[in-house]
Amino acid sequence: MQQRFFEFKTKDGLKLHAVEWKPEVEPKAAILLIHGIGEHTGRYQHVAQTLTDAGFSITGFDLRGHGQSEGIRGHSPSYDAFMEDINTGLKIVRETQPGKPVFLYGHSLGGNLTLYYSVTQKSLPSGAIVTSPALGVTVPIPPAKIFLGKIMYSLFPTFQMKNGLDPNDLARDTKVGEAYTADPLVHPYTTARLGLDLLNSGNYIIEHAANIQMPILLMQGTSDKLVSPELTKKFADHAPAKFVTYKEWQGYYHELHNEPEKADVLKVMIDWLNSHV
Repeated sequence: MQQRFFEFKTKDGLKLHAVEWKPEVEPKAAILLIHGIGEHTGRYQHVAQTLTDAGFSITGFDLRGHGQSEGIRGHSPSYDAFMEDINTGLKIVRETQPGKPVFLYGHSLGGNLTLYYSVTQKSLPSGAIVTSPALGVTVPIPPAKIFLGKIMYSLFPTFQMKNGLDPNDLARDTKVGEAYTADPLVHPYTTARLGLDLLNSGNYIIEHAANIQMPILLMQGTSDKLVSPELTKKFADHAPAKFVTYKEWQGYYHELHNEPEKADVLKVMIDWLNSHV
């Protein structure tokens, strides 16, 4: 596997850190990775190894306010800014892998953004893999926290709050949570603007599920404690069956790619990609 680090600028001037992983052979297709809240692309090194071994190139960038990218931790001024960043990422992938099919791969917040992209944008990639999308939370957010977020949304949109993520809920493999806690590039923050935009976007995505016009592999663990498995299933039920392939993993936690059975999860992803190249 070949690895290349680079940076690109957003429309509003932030430098975003990115990495490209390529197989030793000519890739079948290219993938753009969109990671989850508070984390960074580097946590997907083992996923990239498996995908490149299977003949795919994968590029990921740390979202604004995450990892090694610039920006207030856990903040985006709008979902439009996220969409512009994804468009820039896709443009780079298409330029570096000309003529290849391009797929999105989004997890958690990244899964939410990938689905939002799918129902709002006109120029779509060849398809997408979405795991554990943040369409809603498993445990209700305290009303006081939502009230505070609504006040700060306009008055002080960069006001930071803890995202409430428990590392023990990431995967059944306890080493995953331990590594997450020790990772200096991980942070526990979301801002009032991003937090409420994330909550509101889940309803919008489900309401517009019928607009899906590209192949999507949607996967969800039934014992996810961080995002709502019920809402992921609701999206799948409302989306066109000819485009959305939905798979549940019984008893699995949030990070399907980090579960003890991750090899099985990644094989399903690779088989689906091969069937759509």
